[in-house]
Amino acid sequence: LLLSKLVHLAPDLGLPPNFRSRLCNDHSDKFKTVNTSYGRALELVSWKPDLAMPLLSSEVQSSGLIVDRPLKFKQLRLRKGLNLKRAHRDFLIKFREMPDVCPYKTSVTEFAKESIEAEKRACAVVREVLGMTVERRTLIDHLTHFRKEFGLPNKLRAMIVRHPELFYVSLKGLRDSVFLVEGFDEKGMLLEKDRSLEMREKLMELVREGKRMRRERKKAWINNTDIGECNDEKDDDYEADGYNDDYDDGLENLFESEYSDLEDDDDEESSVLLSYRDNAEFWAADAASFSNILDGGPMEPW
Repeated sequence: LLLSKLVHLAPDLGLPPNFRSRLCNDHSDKFKTVNTSYGRALELVSWKPDLAMPLLSSEVQSSGLIVDRPLKFKQLRLRKGLNLKRAHRDFLIKFREMPDVCPYKTSVTEFAKESIEAEKRACAVVREVLGMTVERRTLIDHLTHFRKEFGLPNKLRAMIVRHPELFYVSLKGLRDSVFLVEGFDEKGMLLEKDRSLEMREKLMELVREGKRMRRERKKAWINNTDIGECNDEKDDDYEADGYNDDYDDGLENLFESEYSDLEDDDDEESSVLLSYRDNAEFWAADAASFSNILDGGPMEPW
């Protein structure tokens, strides 16, 4: 795999920023870098066949049946609020009933192009990649970098959208993200959290707690009250009468972010609005006179 392509997917896989040098140095018996006509690439030296085990099917993991017998009607488990047309639902049921294709042991050349078997293999590949990520999600643009290496179709996004029983596509942001449906519960929470993800969440919680403490200190000093009264009167013993802006609590610059800059900008904008209000000239536009238009004058009123 080209390192220039792998660098896009590395953060989602939990790789460190210096993985290009660290991975080969720490695991020289498994990886090495080689030069290609397209740039530096990561090559697999040796691997264990036992690792080539695809993810278990979601239906195998939890069938949810009280009695172990086949259902009377064919059912398709979809997330709440998702309605599909009858033809699309029948296609997905037929797609599910097809035998599973192992993405590690089958090549894309074994199936006809744009066949349902090739789509079955491509969905299995995308499912395996998402299962390796830390948050069970990534950008669709990141997957498109590996079309040739993984044997994915050219219309990759259309294929992912066509299978809502496996993937969920989020349209938030400038680029679309794809989620592995079986990795989340009905409330949208991860079923299994990676250790690095738990550490990241604890760090973000610590940052939010520091910002909350600093905000309460500032509010208590302004109102000349204690911090407990500003925080639903939880602590009546703490008094902040001696609090001033010159006091350095160690939190002034530690948890600064872009939001503090936005607050300063809001204060500046409010002062500008007041000055314009005093002069009564804020966004005032004189209408262009009709005689001025006939004389060929400017028509812009601003």
